[in-house]
Amino acid sequence: MGIVNVTPDSFYDGGRYEALDAARERVARLLAEGADILDIGGESSKPGAPRVSSEQQIARISGALDAALAQGALVSVDTASPAVASFALGRGAHAINDVTCLGDAELASVVARHEAFLIVSHARAHQSEMRDFSEWPDSDYSDVAAEVRRELASARERAVERGVRRDRVWFDPGLGFSKNARQSIELLSRVAELSSDGTPVVVGAGRKSFIKSLDGSAPADRLGGTIAASVWASRHGAHFVRVHDVAAVRQALLVEAALVRSGAAGANPP
Repeated sequence: MGIVNVTPDSFYDGGRYEALDAARERVARLLAEGADILDIGGESSKPGAPRVSSEQQIARISGALDAALAQGALVSVDTASPAVASFALGRGAHAINDVTCLGDAELASVVARHEAFLIVSHARAHQSEMRDFSEWPDSDYSDVAAEVRRELASARERAVERGVRRDRVWFDPGLGFSKNARQSIELLSRVAELSSDGTPVVVGAGRKSFIKSLDGSAPADRLGGTIAASVWASRHGAHFVRVHDVAAVRQALLVEAALVRSGAAGANPP
């Protein structure tokens, strides 16, 4: 899943793809690099980012959305706004990526009306209420993986009550959202627990601040950590990885898959 942020303030690529031509080029590049899904967002989800009106989000995402759909791409739109979701799905988007753990159940009603997919990302607060990257009390979780799984399942039940098909609700552990670095790393290490009932899982580890906790790196220098986290997630139950760096991560996943196949063939010769 390739990230298309058409925002001025996203933590890694804010401002790069605001202009229509830049957004279109971003869409074309990610598809050429092998993205299976494009995730388009018009509101930053970094800690402390202000809320953005539905009208402003729609104005930001329209060009990228149209460009992606014109090329036949599968598209999710990153929003917690029912109005933005209605616009995007009406235009032809296939999924809504909600980083608020269904803070507004009306969002699910919109998804249901369009028979679309809903990605529920775990969080315990809106990004505007988060203080800083990977800062969250250790005491807020007694068992981070179990609690995240339970809260995602609860959000899914609320979505199903609003008419979303159960098999169209996917889980995202929300690395870095309402979690400190240690909690994010533990959650990633136990990602298989989120898909224990077969629920598709999306993991977004791309250049996130838990990587910084290990080596002090800036976002621009976290590609290695992104690749390692994405390969781990894929190997341990994630169905999709959400990244800025599609070509590099896809290549790593292909190599890892080839090694697994080769090892299996060597252990069980025909």
